[in-house]
This record gives sequence, C-alpha cells and structure tokens, in this order.
Amino acid sequence: MPAPITEEQTRLDREALLDAAEALFYAHGIQAVGMDRVRETSGLPLKRIYRLFATKEDLVVAMLRRRDRRWRASLAAHVESVPDPRARVLAVFDWLAGWFAEPGFRGCAWINAHGELGSSSAPVLAEVRAHKRAFHDQLAGWVRATGTPLAEPVFLLAEGAVVTAGITGDPAPARHARAAVERLLGPRRTSPGGSAPEDRL
Repeated sequence: MPAPITEEQTRLDREALLDAAEALFYAHGIQAVGMDRVRETSGLPLKRIYRLFATKEDLVVAMLRRRDRRWRASLAAHVESVPDPRARVLAVFDWLAGWFAEPGFRGCAWINAHGELGSSSAPVLAEVRAHKRAFHDQLAGWVRATGTPLAEPVFLLAEGAVVTAGITGDPAPARHARAAVERLLGPRRTSPGGSAPEDRL
C-alpha cells in the first residue's frame, strides 16, 4: 500500500503544477495547451493533477490568482522603495518598462485569458476583473498620495501601455505613458531648500 501523501508533498506538487501551467498557458495560450502537455511538463500523472484541480478551468483560475499576488507584490516592492509620492507614481511606469523588456513577454496574462475564455468562463472572467480592480486600487493609492485626483487617467495610461506593448512587442509604450503621466502630475514640488524631492533620491 503506498504511503499517504503529506501536506508538504501536496504543496510541492501544487506549485510544480502551477509553474508548468503558467509557463505553458502564458507562452502558448490556454486553449492551445492540453492537459497532457501540462502533465509532461509538470511531471505529475493526470490522476494526481485532477486531484489537485478538478478541471482545467480551476487550474487556470488558480494560476491567474497566484500570478496576481506575485505580479502586484513585485510592483509594490519597486514602487514603495521610492520615498517621494510623485516619483513613486512614475516608478510604476519604470517597472512596466522592465517587465515589457523581459524575454518571453507576451502581454497581460489576464487580458490574454479574457480574450480566450472571458465570454465562456464566469470564474476566469471574475479572476480577470479581480486582478484589474486590485491593480486599479493599488495604483489609485499611490496617485492619491500626490494630492491629485488623477487615478483614472493614470490607470488608463498604464493599461494602455500594457496592451500596446503586448501587441507590438516594444517596451516604448511605458516610456510614452510615463511622459504623459509626468505632464498630468504637473511640475515637481520643491522643498524649502529649493530642490525637488526626486533630486534627493
């Protein structure tokens, strides 16, 4: 009789499966990748895969949810290392530029998933909307700290840069969006000593 599977082994299997699914779905598309290919890449038997996730849809939702946590945490770590509120908003677009320039960048995983499954899968649609809402709220918090009511246009510029970079394969939209946001935010505020906060970073 085989030994029972431990909680730690379940965690490791789940992470290996999500790693494989995310890499394959992002690179090739969700519908183009069958579960046999996920099995081959993850090294897990199909029986084990379906014990972890009853359906492919469940696997897609879990993959998007985990990617959302990692994506927004990476963005926050970069942005919140910048002390000045105005420079922090601009740092969002610097982070996007770095992401767009990464090898294998294929645009926004949530927009891609929406394009494939948004009209047919309510759980996937809900996960896509949850990510976009969370990113909006995260960005809005940084914009509010500048004392300007510009959350919506800044969010739309960020989303537009993501979509355009995904289509063109060019990271330049991040730079163009950053310049537009810089103009929206207006001139840099100067400290009593005469220098702008960004100059002291």
